[in-house]
Amino acid sequence: MIKMNDQEKTATQFYTIDEIAELLKISYLTVFRWVKAGKLTAYKVGKQYRIETNDLNNFLNESKKYAKKESS
Repeated sequence: MIKMNDQEKTATQFYTIDEIAELLKISYLTVFRWVKAGKLTAYKVGKQYRIETNDLNNFLNESKKYAKKESS
């Protein structure tokens, strides 16, 4: 039996590549390429990928910063 402390008990939301593609209204392949390129952090579970909510938010925030620099 594995013992967890209080910090480890917090549940984390994970998304599949399909869910993120649908959420952002882009193709599955685009999200998959971000993961493979290391731009979007993901966990590989078996043959599937899972992306944590915090990692998605960090990726989107970084993308927003880049877009602001580019338009200047």
